[in-house]
Amino acid sequence: MTAATPDRFAAIPPANPLPQGERECCSHAHIYAPSLCGRGPGGGVWRTLIVAALVVCAMTLQAIADENALWRIVSDQCVPDQKLNHMPNPCVAVDLAGGYALLKDLVGRTQYLLLPTPRISGIESPAVLASNAPNYWADAWRERHYVEERALHHLPRDALGLAINSISGRSQNQLHIHIDCMRVDVTTALREHAAAVGPGWAKFPVPLVGHDYMAMRIDRPELGAANPFVLLADGVAGARGDMGHYTLVVVGYSAQGKDGFIVLAGHATPAVGNWGEGEQLQDHDCAAATAASR
Repeated sequence: MTAATPDRFAAIPPANPLPQGERECCSHAHIYAPSLCGRGPGGGVWRTLIVAALVVCAMTLQAIADENALWRIVSDQCVPDQKLNHMPNPCVAVDLAGGYALLKDLVGRTQYLLLPTPRISGIESPAVLASNAPNYWADAWRERHYVEERALHHLPRDALGLAINSISGRSQNQLHIHIDCMRVDVTTALREHAAAVGPGWAKFPVPLVGHDYMAMRIDRPELGAANPFVLLADGVAGARGDMGHYTLVVVGYSAQGKDGFIVLAGHATPAVGNWGEGEQLQDHDCAAATAASR
């Protein structure tokens, strides 16, 4: 795998936490509308209007965004550049054999995206449940070192996580897994209630960032053949036919000297303000790195 300079996508994060699909809209604003998130010329002026602008972003996404922008970056730039020049620009890495690319997202100092190089729309795609489907989650977890390199610290296993948003909680129609630090309060809640998480799906005892999740534990240090897409589809009643309305989060886990994972699944219910954004459990400013430095 060939690495490029990650600083290419350095950015200023939004000033406030963003609700519903607005968060991911801003997360990929470098692709289609940088001024909406206070970036680029006149960014200071736009920042004062960020809330109103983001409402527009969420309601009229089709009008202001190229929902295929991530796909175009991977298919038209990263993969061709890797094949022709042995460089992955503008991605930080492309694994042609593995069928995925790594892109530094503009939001946050530590956030990366894993994107398949084949065309796959998202969690709802039948391709993610195909018998020969790669385990992109396992690939994403192996690439978490990029997050730690940007954080400038080795982080506890449970301070790192992966997330994919539901259809209603995303702005892009190319599957992408967010790789980043977890919110400190989420890590704390997972530690405090770890005993309630078993090898099968069950409701997590407390809401996380205001939303309910199902949780299960994987007792192995690497994901390997444990594919969270398949675990959701096969383990939660009705999920296989409703994948697009689910969000998945995979968090590192360690207890009694054994490493594993906690997998969280949430169901989007936009009518009550739940847009199925597991990404909300991550912290793109990586406060965990600050804690680790103390």
